[in-house]
Amino acid sequence: MTTSFKVELRRGMVVTGKWKQGRYKVDRLLGEGANGKVYLVQRDRSWYALKLGVDAVDLQSEINVLQSLAKQKQHGQETFLFDVDDLYGPDGKEYPFYIMRYVLGTTLGDFLKQQGMEWFPLVGLNLLGKLAKLHQAGWVFGDLKVENVLVADYGHVELVDYGGVTASGKGIRQFTEIYDRGYWNGGSRSADPEYDLFSFGVLCIQLHEPKRLHQLTVELLPLNRSTGELIQIAESSQALKPIASWLSKAFAGQYRNAEEASSAWRLLMHRRDTRRTSKTPGWLKGLAAASAVLLGTSVYWLLRNGL
Repeated sequence: MTTSFKVELRRGMVVTGKWKQGRYKVDRLLGEGANGKVYLVQRDRSWYALKLGVDAVDLQSEINVLQSLAKQKQHGQETFLFDVDDLYGPDGKEYPFYIMRYVLGTTLGDFLKQQGMEWFPLVGLNLLGKLAKLHQAGWVFGDLKVENVLVADYGHVELVDYGGVTASGKGIRQFTEIYDRGYWNGGSRSADPEYDLFSFGVLCIQLHEPKRLHQLTVELLPLNRSTGELIQIAESSQALKPIASWLSKAFAGQYRNAEEASSAWRLLMHRRDTRRTSKTPGWLKGLAAASAVLLGTSVYWLLRNGL
């Protein structure tokens, strides 16, 4: 999605918060969306991501989400929000911004291309875990898609771009059509955990069968789109067949939240298939290895976060 937000912060610029006087040196643009731009910045030898907003009210909604998540820290949520302020842009106008932790990683699609699809079960489990924390705090991510998921070492996952995060029960604030439940006539655009899990299911198909998914969007008229078309891809795909039943339940809204969906996903990871053949998809062969990595990952991040 493009944006009409024209202001640009150039490399080497030092921006100063109007109220708190925090100084941040701009390194480069990380990305942009419908409601602002995100820059990599440095302060006191530490790296952060600066989200520059178009509208203070709109940006405040994202800040409210991040502050709500910060209260969940005792349950394992890492500090994400560091600073909130306003700045004067190169055009002399005042713009709201906030500073968040910089996530060093690659997009989900790039990570799997580099490391191999055998990492998919573990990354998927970690992603469901992130969604579960949001749901427990009363929020729905909304704009879940491949581009909004970053993956770091050991399959550690972070969600980025909180512009679509919506309080449960409200109308989804921001979404991408192909991942949207309403686009597939699979339900409303009301924010509930099932909405995120539907998007997660489409994400799985996007990663494994992108051409077939795209073909559906081109060939089907809006009234003919349905979750049945998505399920058909899952059931007929050799790569997706091991999770076809899980996907069917996600598309039907049969998981109450990401925590329940995560438990079902974890069972798939630990289920041993004695009928494996040479045609078994590569990521299914890596399930046992992924399960072992999961334990090591937990220990690694606990130690890292404790330092």
